[in-house]
Amino acid sequence: MKTLDILMAQINTLVGDFEGNTDRVIEVIQRAEREREVPVVVFPELTLSGYPPEDLLLRPSLDGRVQRSLDRICSRMTGRAYAVIGYPRRFAGRLFNVAAVLHGGAVVAEYRKQSLPNYQVFDEKRYFSAGQDPCVVDIAGVPVGLSVCEDLWEDGPTLKTAAAGARLLLNINASPYHRGKRGERWHLAAERARRAGLPIVYVNQVGAQDELVFDGGSFAVTADGTVAAAAPNFVEGEYWLTLDVAARDESGAAVIGGTPVCPPLDELEATWHALVLGVRDYVEKNSFRGVVLGLSGGIDSALTLAVAVAALGPARVEAVMMPFRYTSQMSIEDAAQQSRLLGVRHVVISIEAIYTAFMAGLREEFAATRPDSTEENLQARCRGVLLMAISNKKGLLVLTTGNKSEMAVGYSTLYGDMAGGFDVLKDVSKTLVFELCRYRNTLGPCIPQRVIDRPPSAELAPDQKDADSLPPYEILDRIIELYVELDYSAQEIIATGMDREQVLQVLRLVDLNEYKRRQAPIGPRITRRGFGRDRRYPITSGWTIGD
Repeated sequence: MKTLDILMAQINTLVGDFEGNTDRVIEVIQRAEREREVPVVVFPELTLSGYPPEDLLLRPSLDGRVQRSLDRICSRMTGRAYAVIGYPRRFAGRLFNVAAVLHGGAVVAEYRKQSLPNYQVFDEKRYFSAGQDPCVVDIAGVPVGLSVCEDLWEDGPTLKTAAAGARLLLNINASPYHRGKRGERWHLAAERARRAGLPIVYVNQVGAQDELVFDGGSFAVTADGTVAAAAPNFVEGEYWLTLDVAARDESGAAVIGGTPVCPPLDELEATWHALVLGVRDYVEKNSFRGVVLGLSGGIDSALTLAVAVAALGPARVEAVMMPFRYTSQMSIEDAAQQSRLLGVRHVVISIEAIYTAFMAGLREEFAATRPDSTEENLQARCRGVLLMAISNKKGLLVLTTGNKSEMAVGYSTLYGDMAGGFDVLKDVSKTLVFELCRYRNTLGPCIPQRVIDRPPSAELAPDQKDADSLPPYEILDRIIELYVELDYSAQEIIATGMDREQVLQVLRLVDLNEYKRRQAPIGPRITRRGFGRDRRYPITSGWTIGD
């Protein structure tokens, strides 16, 4: 056969749910067999276990679960379809990240991933051994090579597969999103295709797992590097390709047709979708009834509410305004207005009496001391107690509202505004918060304009403004980006033209507040390096800023 009907199965799996993931695989294969005579169904990396399975890979029952899933899939295939699927598999006592071809009721080929990523959010060398050899298998008369995710980011695996006689490369992925990632993948695949002289089909999973968001965007490139087909990002679905390995277009590349090239999303729109998907999957996959958050009238909680409603619908979202003597009337009005616009349940619970009771209980301990940030933090902790009580009573997940800028420098209160289960904005800088609010308002009325226009304030003291304690956010966020995401030293940041004292102040705060971040809720990762699994700094350390 010179033509292959390929289905890019861009599915959303659940880590550890072998039975549910297997059911989904069987459903997709059977649907493909009804639509095509000899379909080639390509699933993402580690489909059976979900990605990343982390230390579930160390459980003694892993091998049996994998084998039962494979047996069940093979028993349900009619014999016409080819399924390319990923799973963990043990050979001679060593665990490998495998891509396999299933056909005719059997596993006909297994490829072992050669390039194991061990940077940023990835730690595959903790679990897997690296394969050494290419795998080329006959699929309906076409020699097809297999590879897995990181194999495409290095030259060797693709070139070895081409040298082994492949006329097509199928690359299965669990590639998480960060801003700008789609363009990076297209560029990389085009370069590999040109160097190896063969077309590449890149299939990526979609969905969120804890702080990682997988954005789909499966695609195909011809041997000359042209992107010939591309599925949408952040959408689960099944997308057909037809590859004619004999035919050639005007450029001499093999002809790929079917799924059109879905245009790339604007970066703000992509970030919005990543946050929405991150919230939806965390809530759904962990079986929460809905979410509750403190709606302060400020911009961070306003954006968090907007994302939550987009993810879950207004009926599953509750907003709680918890005013105190320093809360402005404007904040109370704006919070109520946004709740009305979005149709969510809006509750007002004053913390005045609760705060007074706490202060009465602490009277002797605080005797002969002057008011300071302790009293401010106590306000935030009163609010945290209320939100957690509502969470316990109603089965709602508490969404915290701190942004990346605040998390970086510790402008937040442990067991106060940090109390909760998921931080939607954890990897979103303050300047990006403003941009996303403006973007959301282009979709329809949502966030009152004066919430966007007013100077940011925690409203924990009279006339308090964030700018009283921190550099302007455009400066703060640039310093954080250079230090946290790009690993610039203090001197390198200063050399870009930044004020020396501001740089040293911010870097000192970032380092000092690691202990806070270690206790913070997780949140969706949308940059190259967020606070969490890909930035692991010691809490107790004698390290100084230095260079």
